[in-house]
Amino acid sequence: MSKEYYKKKIIDLRADLAKEKEAKKRDNASYADLIKRASSPSSKASYRKSKIDKAAAHDRKIEYIKGQIESAKESLKREK
Repeated sequence: MSKEYYKKKIIDLRADLAKEKEAKKRDNASYADLIKRASSPSSKASYRKSKIDKAAAHDRKIEYIKGQIESAKESLKREK
């Protein structure tokens, strides 16, 4: 692969990382609103659990993207 390929890949991954962080913020705000508006304690608990699960999924994806960025950086170094 060429240096340009890895440079472009790093840029694309950073954009994906920013999108994922924004998606996490949106989801957290959405679940917070659902929790606030929930009428029963059981639905509040269910929304809280969903919020935690969704945030954990976003965190895993963010860490995966960060790993890909590091891998691309290492590959770029090897190309030089």
